[in-house]
Amino acid sequence: MKTYHECLPCLVRQAVEAAQHATGDRRIHEEVLRRFLRVMAESDLSLPTPFFIGILHRVVRELTGNPDPYLLAKARFNQTALERYAGFKKLVEQAESPVETALRLATAGNMIDMIVDGGMEGTDIGSFLEAALSSQLSRTGFNQFMALVDQSQDILYLGDNAGEIVFDRLLIEQLPREKITFVVRGGPVINDVTMEDARFCGLTELVEVTDTGTDFPGALLDLCSDSFRGRFRRADLVIAKGQGNFEALSEVRQNIVFVFKAKCEVIRMHLGCEIGSPVLLVKTL
Repeated sequence: MKTYHECLPCLVRQAVEAAQHATGDRRIHEEVLRRFLRVMAESDLSLPTPFFIGILHRVVRELTGNPDPYLLAKARFNQTALERYAGFKKLVEQAESPVETALRLATAGNMIDMIVDGGMEGTDIGSFLEAALSSQLSRTGFNQFMALVDQSQDILYLGDNAGEIVFDRLLIEQLPREKITFVVRGGPVINDVTMEDARFCGLTELVEVTDTGTDFPGALLDLCSDSFRGRFRRADLVIAKGQGNFEALSEVRQNIVFVFKAKCEVIRMHLGCEIGSPVLLVKTL
């Protein structure tokens, strides 16, 4: 999915917020913004937005000398979600359709995002549950999802954010785990999930975990390692969490189930959905 000109104000906002998050030095804030604006002015907007977000955060890390500016925020998100894990797990196990309930929670967990306002911090847990369990998932999409899971022997589950990974765990526990490999980023970027997060949240004890081989958000295949690209192509099914993975993979020929919350006007226009609505989109060969 290309970057639309409507994406540019959001990217600039992210540049300002990322710089402010990483350091209180206003001179560095200005340098981050200047350098990122130069990149954008010279860039091909046919590239997806996760590419530019990856460039931005490399600039932030370089200028601040901080290799993981969101480390503490990720730890808070992971801890907050884990504290609620047992209750959510019980809710899933007692549900009439445990898989569907877990899928609703995993979709709602996509709200844990440093790019958009909010996240798990400051979220009322009752409101979170109500939104998750009352969300209108596509019945056709859910049936297609289950059929693909049943038919597939090799499933890649692409993670998105720290904290959210706990809700991914709830879903993975309801799926045939022996078929699943969970995928994290190859290095820190924003609050995206890394191997350390997978270990902390118990995913490495549940399924095989691998990484994309790159610190860019979203599975931008041209930037991923050769080993990951091969692993991706061999998969019978890819479950791609998060809007960034949709933006990176929406034009890739593969059996992919996209699971995320629509977070911006561009996605609303692109998919014809409402901002904040759950997206369960099945793409087959």
